[in-house]
Amino acid sequence: MASTTAPSRNGPAGRQRTQPHPARPAGPSSWRSRLHRWDTKGTPYALVAPFFLVFAAFGLFPLLYTGWLSFHRVSLYNADHAEWVGLRNYTDLFTGQVSHHFWNALLNTFTLGVLSTVPQLLMALGLAHLLNYRLRARGFLRTALLAPYATSVAAATLVFALIFSPEGGMANWLLGLFGAGPVHWEAGRWSSQFAISVIVTWRWTGYNALIYLAAMQAVPRELYEAAALDGANRWQQFRHVTVPALRPTILFTVIVSTIGATQLFGEPYLFGGQSGHQGGTDHQYETLGILMYDQGFHSSMLGRASAVAWTMFGLLLLIGLVNALITRRLRASQ
Repeated sequence: MASTTAPSRNGPAGRQRTQPHPARPAGPSSWRSRLHRWDTKGTPYALVAPFFLVFAAFGLFPLLYTGWLSFHRVSLYNADHAEWVGLRNYTDLFTGQVSHHFWNALLNTFTLGVLSTVPQLLMALGLAHLLNYRLRARGFLRTALLAPYATSVAAATLVFALIFSPEGGMANWLLGLFGAGPVHWEAGRWSSQFAISVIVTWRWTGYNALIYLAAMQAVPRELYEAAALDGANRWQQFRHVTVPALRPTILFTVIVSTIGATQLFGEPYLFGGQSGHQGGTDHQYETLGILMYDQGFHSSMLGRASAVAWTMFGLLLLIGLVNALITRRLRASQ
């Protein structure tokens, strides 16, 4: 009996043509997976985008535009017309027409920074050390430390202007109790800078004290207990335990206070009253911020004011570089 074999499907005779399957329309599951990928990759950028947009509009653009203005002669009353002058605005600051005012303002910025920063940080460190121990009403005292910081700079400066008033001020009244004569605080170079540094110290001491207090509470108690077992009193514990542990925090507050002193404007401007825009009648407490304001809005020299602003920016970059070098050295020594 002859056997029959079925034709092979792969052979020439039995090969069948396979039709390609039509593309399936994208279903809900594929769209969900695609949206999930977009959400995973795009959400972080969408969340940080508002910061960069605001920074670009109110930070980066004014910085670049100010740099462009510093190479031009621009009047406040005709800001649309800018004349290219190159580095003339910078040479006017360093060796030219307003060089005397610039170097005077730079020196005043330095002296005001020292007079306000050093006592401020020392007092803040002492207050934080006292509040680190168990005291009654610690919560109230910690809250009260922030009251000067929360006070408006205008209100604080006006109150201290009355305190240092040459006629009936509380400062001259206290000096009279000790037999000292009245002082015209606003007229003298060092007296006016002392008065302004008192305002700055009063406003920022409590803020820095809370920063130091938070750092002190992070110091392990075992270190204090070991120092007490070795016979160290509180002062010795403060010197050999607290201060070394707070070294990075102290460096941070020094840098931040130095940056704030470089940008000092509100206190001297309001303290001087009618002559505040030029740092006193004889520019005795004129800072870089006051000089920038005076050149831009009273002398209507926007290009020169922009050069002052960029000089301040360079000083801040230099301060940041010094901070980075000191921080790296501290880390290497640990």
